[in-house]
Amino acid sequence: MRIGFVFCLSMLCIVMVGCRHVPVEPSEPDYADTSMWYTVERGCDVDLFYITSTETDDYTHGGTVMHHADVTLDSIRALLLGEMQGIDHMYGTGFNFFSPYYRQCTFETYTSDSLLAARASLAKDDVQSAFAYYLEHINGGRPFILMGFSQGGQWVVELLRTMDDETYSRMVAAYVVGWKVTDDDLVSARGHICAAQDSADLGVTVCYNSVRSPECAIPILSEGNRLAINPANWRTDATPATLVYKGDTLTVCLDTGTLLTLVDGYTGDYLLPLIGRDGNYHRLDITIYREALHRNMALRAARWSER
Repeated sequence: MRIGFVFCLSMLCIVMVGCRHVPVEPSEPDYADTSMWYTVERGCDVDLFYITSTETDDYTHGGTVMHHADVTLDSIRALLLGEMQGIDHMYGTGFNFFSPYYRQCTFETYTSDSLLAARASLAKDDVQSAFAYYLEHINGGRPFILMGFSQGGQWVVELLRTMDDETYSRMVAAYVVGWKVTDDDLVSARGHICAAQDSADLGVTVCYNSVRSPECAIPILSEGNRLAINPANWRTDATPATLVYKGDTLTVCLDTGTLLTLVDGYTGDYLLPLIGRDGNYHRLDITIYREALHRNMALRAARWSER
């Protein structure tokens, strides 16, 4: 009897000690629940499916430090909603807009490749689940545009890596803003990642990262990138383009060696938290080219309709 009691007590202690090391994660979103979406139905012929960038720092919830967004918390939902509404305002005109709440990784995750590798699966799985639900229950067979900024661009690449041929056949274009497409991505995507060559080709991927000079690049965002286009003039050579942003006249050209978009003439200061570098314009990648990007989406969508 005593031996049995001691054994049970020992096992209980082992379980309790073990439980201290089991990470507590936010619950998985149910994408059949409309509260897990920001949606604007405009009755348009083409959808824009947008994946948000990193909006969440590490935070404490229930006594545990969390490394993923809990999309049931109002404070976190507000951060994601702000970006969704802003992107819809800039790019949604002329499209039905769909953006899922997901357990995105926190800013701290991107301070090292090892942390990202350890934490990426929750966010990736959520986005894939959301996209699968969208295709089956929302899209209705319409053509669509994929767009993601920063962490969102990372998950656009993952969708392209796992996309089937029928779905790809309806993709107008994918915009990977402020992220990279590696050799491994190109191989695993089985032809579903095709570099954009001009302003109107279809089924292609647009990718770029803006810096003052190559040494300003942030490796985790752009190192190993294998495709790029200048979003200011839709050229893949070094031909410069000029645009005005917040009073600054900018010269934008593609460095064909590093595949970075070089921006000269910007006088503001927009450092990315934690991993930012002076002269890296990552936080501006979604706004500097807003007019050019929106016109380009409309052009590609019109080209699709004419096809």
